[in-house]
Amino acid sequence: MTGTRAITVSVVNDYPVVVHGVHNMLSSDPRFEVIEVATSTTPDNPVDVVLFDAFAKIDREDALATMVADPRYGRVLIYSDTVDPRQLTSFFGMGVAGYVSKTVDSDDLADAIVQVHRGESVTKLATGTCDVTNGDWPGRLAGLSEREAEMIALITQGTTNQDIAATCFLSINSVKSYIRSAYRKIGVTRRSQAVLWGITHGMVPTTAAVEVDDSHSPQARG
Repeated sequence: MTGTRAITVSVVNDYPVVVHGVHNMLSSDPRFEVIEVATSTTPDNPVDVVLFDAFAKIDREDALATMVADPRYGRVLIYSDTVDPRQLTSFFGMGVAGYVSKTVDSDDLADAIVQVHRGESVTKLATGTCDVTNGDWPGRLAGLSEREAEMIALITQGTTNQDIAATCFLSINSVKSYIRSAYRKIGVTRRSQAVLWGITHGMVPTTAAVEVDDSHSPQARG
């Protein structure tokens, strides 16, 4: 960019494939400098905008509260389709600057980052198709939707169905339905098998911060 400093951005989630997928969408836009992808609760570096992907974050409210309160981070923007819109009132009350659904295109995401950096509040909900084409998540190559993958990731973390329902703002029946669908796709029938599958397919969260190198069972018991 000429004469204008790039907006510094950190992408936060516990899963490397998630944060790198978002980074790849932003890295070619000269308006932004993605200085870190953080697979941890908070970024290590001061940034203008924290882009928070809530995928499989059982402690998402605590993580958001921590980042909003930290003076090193200018604004916090949620980028997710695993946050129920009904939760947004609570999140905005905490000081979150905006929410962007993953069904929006990369231009809309970029515009949202610019808007929150200017001090505006942004809400871009899911499009009518609910077709998530941006970003990435563990299990996508196995045919899992982002929500189904989130169920397996949370199961792999040892989360009960009841806690999954509370975190994801879903009914227990919806949770079980997503789990059954995921089980069919990955070819398992028991929770222990799902955990093993998750461990071997990148569903275990990590706690590292990575500096960006610009060179380069059917019953679903809880």
